[in-house]
This record gives sequence, C-alpha cells and structure tokens, in this order.
Amino acid sequence: MVEKCKLYEDPQGKAVNLTCYHGMIGTLKCFTSSRPDHVFVVCMYALYQAKPTNKHLLTVKRSFPYLRGTINMGQWYSKDSCIALIAFTDADQAGWQDTRKMRSQLTDYDLVFNKIPLYCDNKSSIALCCNNVQHSRSKHMYIRHHFIKEKVENEVVELYFVRTEYQLADIFTKPLARERLDFLINKLGMRSMSLETLQKLVDEDED
Repeated sequence: MVEKCKLYEDPQGKAVNLTCYHGMIGTLKCFTSSRPDHVFVVCMYALYQAKPTNKHLLTVKRSFPYLRGTINMGQWYSKDSCIALIAFTDADQAGWQDTRKMRSQLTDYDLVFNKIPLYCDNKSSIALCCNNVQHSRSKHMYIRHHFIKEKVENEVVELYFVRTEYQLADIFTKPLARERLDFLINKLGMRSMSLETLQKLVDEDED
C-alpha cells in the first residue's frame, strides 16, 4: 500500500463483483503466514469485502506486482534460533480483542516464559504504565482500567523504549515508504530465498 494512502468506504463508487474481490483477498491471505510484510494491507483490504468498489479493487491489484517482484522473499530461521515472544506496540487503545490471550495460549504449547518484553516508541505511554500517579485526562486502556499498567505491576509484561525508526509494529499498522518497508523487512528476519542466498545462509549456519 502506498505511504499515506488510506482506504475508506466508498458508497458512491461503482460496485465490483464480490466473487472476484473475495477471491483476490483469499489468495493474498494465503501469503500472510510467510509474508508478514503484507499482513497489514491484506487486513485493510478485507475490511471492505461486504461492499467493495472499483477503488478498492484497484488498490488490491497493486499487491500482485509487489508479490511477483519479491517472490523469493521469506523468513529464515537458523538452526540456533529459539522461539521467544517479543511484542512491539503501536499504542492503540483497545484495538484488537483477539491478541489479549496470546500469552496463555502459548503456555498451552509449553512455551513458558516470565515477562513479555513489550517495545513501545511512546515515552509518555511507558511513563503512564510505570507511574502510579493518575491523571484525569489519561486515556484508559482495556476500556475500564489501565490494562497494560496492571500487567506491568503483576510482572506479566516489561516495557522497553524503542526509537520510532526501529519500531517493528509499524509494518503491521500503517502504510510505509519503500525504503522503510525494506528496512523493517530485514529486521523481521526475512531474506531472499534464491538458491544462491539459501546456500550462503546454510554455509553461515554450518560455520
């Protein structure tokens, strides 16, 4: 998705074939498990499946040339890599309900850990969660109370500051310029899966 490009409902726009639009979204969803760089745009496209217009369809079509041009990209896990839950937050207020029980779910898979490291690029949000002083104008988290603050006090999560340019959550929450997108893709551990690159990665693992 183009930087600063925003999708919204287009009630006056020309309606498109639902089957065609749904088929494209379904195809793109198949890539999201191995292409985290494309999760945000696919989620945005999916919001308008009920009544897509020609504007939405044209935006979706832009994804296919991008995927074609980066067909060899994928995630690489070295043999020495270990599974660790690290969270980056874009400080959204009560945004996604489905992510709240992630820690307990991972425990069911025998992935046991102490505190979840939570990286945030907003110092004010960190101060609010780590400071017992209340302010009448403070935004509430988890609707009724400061959810993250409670988890910090209960030692479920631990907050760390990360500079905006290293905020990995941005790739999942907003359109980015190509240069920044490429930078975050590299930080996520994605690599070109061409034969030459794979051989080089394998050789590095064996050294």
